[in-house]
Amino acid sequence: MKKIFSLLFVSVFLLTSCVVNDDDDVDFDTIGQTLEFTTTFTAANNYSERFTFDQNIFDSDVVLVFRLDGVNSGLDVWEPLPTASFFFINDTTGAIEGFLNYRFDFTIGDVDVILNSDAPELAGPEFTNNQTFRVVIVPSDFAQNTDIDLLNFNEVSTALDLEF
Repeated sequence: MKKIFSLLFVSVFLLTSCVVNDDDDVDFDTIGQTLEFTTTFTAANNYSERFTFDQNIFDSDVVLVFRLDGVNSGLDVWEPLPTASFFFINDTTGAIEGFLNYRFDFTIGDVDVILNSDAPELAGPEFTNNQTFRVVIVPSDFAQNTDIDLLNFNEVSTALDLEF
């Protein structure tokens, strides 16, 4: 009987000592941040925009960027970068005259969003003017150890309990 009691005590101790308390005011293992900016891509800014963070992020953090692709039933539609390519097709010949996509790179101090194209002069204002982007800074442990679809803005923001 003593052995069963000891085993029960050890089991209860092990189970209770391994609990992660996510009900604290600050959840240090999943702190994320969301930033938003709007830009117009032009030849003058080399079809890119640098967004500087208020303070450096951790070297181990991961940055995700989403482009506002439209609104559906009153809800914003966010597309992850890099985006699929858009092709400019000549209406007369049917030939592809160029392509366009959006991509990004980042450091611990900033993120660059780039309109990548071999013919940016063919891009209409719907691709260049007033483009809105959301930058999500994600702790690397969360990004590496999650079943969340990191390409889905709604899943990421819900999992990190982000506020806008």
